[in-house]
Amino acid sequence: MKPMLTTLTMELPTTNDWLYEIKYDGFRAILIWDHGQIILSSRNGKDLLPLFPELQIYLQEHVEQVKPYLPLTLDGELVILHNDFKANFQQIQVRGRMRSQAKIMNKAAIQPCTFLAFDLLRLNGQSLMPHPFIKRKEKLLQLFTDISFLLQPTKEAAARIQLIPTYDHLAKIKEIMKIYDSEGIVAKRKSSKWEEGKRTNNWLKYKNWKSITCFITGYDENNRYFHVGVYDGQQIKAIGLFTNGLDKETRKALLHIIQQNYVQRSESFFSIQPAICLELYFLELDGEQMREPYFHTLRLDLTPDQCTWTNLQVADASFPSIVPISNSEKLLWENGSVTKLDYLRYLRKASFAMLPYLTDRALTVIRAPHGVFGESFYQKNRPETSPSYVKGWLVDGIDYIVCNDLQTLIWLGNQLAIEFHIPFQTIQSQFVSEIVFDLDPPSRAEFYLAVKAALLLKEALDKLQLTSFVKLSGNKGMQVYIPLPERTFTWEETGLFTQLIATFLITADPSSFTTERLKKNRGKKLYIDFIQHRKGKTIIAPYSVRINNEGSVAAPLFWDEVNEQLHPEHFTIATVLDRLNERTDPFQQFFLCKAEQPFATIIAELQNQSNNH
Repeated sequence: MKPMLTTLTMELPTTNDWLYEIKYDGFRAILIWDHGQIILSSRNGKDLLPLFPELQIYLQEHVEQVKPYLPLTLDGELVILHNDFKANFQQIQVRGRMRSQAKIMNKAAIQPCTFLAFDLLRLNGQSLMPHPFIKRKEKLLQLFTDISFLLQPTKEAAARIQLIPTYDHLAKIKEIMKIYDSEGIVAKRKSSKWEEGKRTNNWLKYKNWKSITCFITGYDENNRYFHVGVYDGQQIKAIGLFTNGLDKETRKALLHIIQQNYVQRSESFFSIQPAICLELYFLELDGEQMREPYFHTLRLDLTPDQCTWTNLQVADASFPSIVPISNSEKLLWENGSVTKLDYLRYLRKASFAMLPYLTDRALTVIRAPHGVFGESFYQKNRPETSPSYVKGWLVDGIDYIVCNDLQTLIWLGNQLAIEFHIPFQTIQSQFVSEIVFDLDPPSRAEFYLAVKAALLLKEALDKLQLTSFVKLSGNKGMQVYIPLPERTFTWEETGLFTQLIATFLITADPSSFTTERLKKNRGKKLYIDFIQHRKGKTIIAPYSVRINNEGSVAAPLFWDEVNEQLHPEHFTIATVLDRLNERTDPFQQFFLCKAEQPFATIIAELQNQSNNH
């Protein structure tokens, strides 16, 4: 079965006979679910399920609840979610090329795929293809509701099949597309029937184009592609090649100029000095190359020196237009030559993972206006000059900044707020949101003590059936988190538990661990800072960068990474972004597990023991 195809548009329809969906970039696939057989058919008619065993297993586990609706056919996109509104196209391509079963299973475990369904073609063996799209979508929503499948893409969920919802307000979905850097939007006419293998104007795809100016560096006669570049300092950096979007007259004019002015020819390839400037659309950078470049217009008003790698990086980051970016080339860290733009791009790319831990927290930041080369200072109060979108929350006379959205995060980054410190409760609650054990060795040389303490903690918490998470402090230690149900436990109750666990660790290894507050009395022991876990105190937020020479990150870890091979200095702005791109977030289940934690039983037992004494 060949899928119905979309038609590219530069402008979305706005009349009320259209519905809109977020466009996800993956493998278009049709799920054919019959009694005794499940096939995930690609555009070329190949069954994709053997390449994606995690989806195959999930479908087989849910056969019984789906059985009353079989035979069933769903149209959708097979993706690896980057966030709830964007797929990781590079990683789904990597998965599609894998043939080693061991490698496939390993990748499936650390970065599983999801089938996102957007249309219902057959239900109980009856074809719905002639029905209007709006009716098919209503039946799809009802089906997913009946069988308890997820009704919207959710990266942290274990469900391997989820629904792409529709929107009827274009402004709302455009805002989502921009914030989450989605691939684009699909507009579907409400009355459209599903037409196999056809590309029609009833389904329109609108891409989340970014715009960049560059110059032509060459032309290949064999494939008819133009090669383009930008200046990175004094050097020309190749950023890709394009052919799409050109009309005949512009192509002819460009070829004439190149053939008259080339400086070197090698078989079919013409090289040319930077001179012809143009504006291209592209989706995103894949390494240093543009994805899906598309010609927009010639830029005769520009000179090649105005086409820079810095401008391309700014365009690729897709910063909120409301936030001005200043002094982007300022050097902040000598190690790795990290600039302010590198730091802001980190915040933008990591925002989907970082913002959930900042949301509704009274924020304390450490600002470093000159990076590691100058003074740094704490800031709690929201500046009077801050823009209106930067919200505050008054606590004990301090107007704390609350960072609930992307524009506030990038604004703070542009103010060179480097470290983000958060309390252990939200602004709406006096109850504890999570317990954190701060494992603080005397120096980086004793980091092995943090590893030892974290693993002992993990063993103890597992026995108590408490789900725990671990992250680097970004400096010399580690921190172990226990998420708690919201609005449930007091500081007094959690204090009983933290003291118990600290005592357990010291009893287990008194030569390695201490709760001695005075540094001079600790010797070479690791300090278990359970006193820090109380009202008014803060901890470095997950994914925050630290102001140290490495520019290291308070990076969440998988528990199997906590061993003698772990080195905190390896977790930098660059490497943490690679981790987020290549595998799931280690804290992905953090919020989902809160309600399931059996902490009430533990506290009741502790209180009972306390009363008996």
